[in-house]
Amino acid sequence: MSDLDKQKVEILLVEDNPDDAALTIRTLKKNHLANRLRHLEDGQEALDFLYDSSNPTPKLILLDLKMPRVDGIEVLRKIKSDPEKRSIPVVVLTSSREDRDIVESYNLGVNGYVVKPVDFDQFVQAVTDLGLFWLILNQTPST
Repeated sequence: MSDLDKQKVEILLVEDNPDDAALTIRTLKKNHLANRLRHLEDGQEALDFLYDSSNPTPKLILLDLKMPRVDGIEVLRKIKSDPEKRSIPVVVLTSSREDRDIVESYNLGVNGYVVKPVDFDQFVQAVTDLGLFWLILNQTPST
């Protein structure tokens, strides 16, 4: 990633499913919300990115739960237990409807939990709504 790209990250998308990642990125681009998006394919890549001091702090992390190497719960646990990172909004965007995943995510401090709709149009609408709320409407503390 070039230095210019590093300065522009607003959304960190952590998603191992290439189809879901492509659809999420396409939807955000259509709504002019993906110009500053960085896609990572697993939790270890996300932690490496977040804990590399040369990388910017994203405005929003969209986090899948079920991933190889380091799963989303572990990423969430690390972020929300770190005083320097805990204010970054994290929205779980996952296919898991399991109560234990929802409860654990909220216990760890997740800012939102969205189950990926199976229907294409509903998925597009959910991602559009997430992007608009977290990047346009939501106010975050300055870093």
